[in-house]
Amino acid sequence: MQRILLTSAPALGLGLFLLCTTSCSTLDPQAWQPASAPELSGPLALNDQLTTATTHSLQGWYGPEELLFDKEGNLYTGVHRSPEVFDEGALLRISPEGQIEEVLQTNGWITGIDFGPEGQLWALVNGTGLVTIEVATGQLSKVATHSETGQPLLMGSGLKVSRDGRVYFASLSSTQVTTPAYINRLILEQKPTGGVYCYNPATQQVSTLSEGNYFANGLVLAPDESYLLLTETSRYRILKYHLQGPQAGTWEIWLDNLPGFPNNLSLRPNGNYWLGFTTRRNASLDQIHPKPGMKKLVYGLPGFLQPKAEPFGMVVELSPDGEIVQALYDPEGTVVAESGAVREHEGVLYLGGDVLSHVIMYKFSSR
Repeated sequence: MQRILLTSAPALGLGLFLLCTTSCSTLDPQAWQPASAPELSGPLALNDQLTTATTHSLQGWYGPEELLFDKEGNLYTGVHRSPEVFDEGALLRISPEGQIEEVLQTNGWITGIDFGPEGQLWALVNGTGLVTIEVATGQLSKVATHSETGQPLLMGSGLKVSRDGRVYFASLSSTQVTTPAYINRLILEQKPTGGVYCYNPATQQVSTLSEGNYFANGLVLAPDESYLLLTETSRYRILKYHLQGPQAGTWEIWLDNLPGFPNNLSLRPNGNYWLGFTTRRNASLDQIHPKPGMKKLVYGLPGFLQPKAEPFGMVVELSPDGEIVQALYDPEGTVVAESGAVREHEGVLYLGGDVLSHVIMYKFSSR
């Protein structure tokens, strides 16, 4: 016999209050006043271009957060088991004909991936750190699990390998691994828990470029590798780190007050950058950011009552000077519910995201 549990309104209210009080006490949010979100006009004007995109199922896997092509046209991406489970992962290889193959399975989500100059695949595995993967055999080798100061590299995100073999990568946290609840916590707390690092294969050492970033996420090297760009998702901005020249070793804000949650960056063949967004900004969230008490209250709500990311596809092309060139949208999120991962390959824009169950393909010639 099926049991049906009925709860009176006062009891339910007391339960929610106790749950909220317990959860609220674990959050330590900082007050932050974001600038007013920019209007979607000019080069940011709304359109529905991404609604013509098509999708390719990942056969039960989720989260193609990074997209990478080899010389044969195979697409590689790291995935996890379900929208809620990030500690079971795999590296997938998708052939030009669309056939999917599991290169290997892991005990964590594979996020940042890039090929080194000798053809080896470098990757970040959630809960592990920096690894190399032999794509022909699926053999995984741990390279770095901590920074040179002993900080665990638990929550890797963006990764790029320079022409001389140095591996630049970001990590969101040295204390936690990826869960939906912790992502919400990072956004609400507004604390600089992330960092940016460089691994030098010649010395086998990790060096810290920055320790104190707000949701350090997507990372890309400039075409001449004189600087790198880093998205700070929770701060709606992109930072620039100078690798060469008189400003080498310094950071600056490259582009601020973006219209959404910036995620991954990639190079266009024309020398510009693609920037993918998880979703657009939420006015209610911006309003409570200056109010730590309100943020604690929101965080303490049960999961089913907490705000969810709005399905909203948005990709922006940026010039090397940080100017917005164009924007592509699926404003209702009908085909492109999120577009955190972005990669252009042979006239097609490939998109992915943290919890998508498919890869998205947008052909520029479709309109």
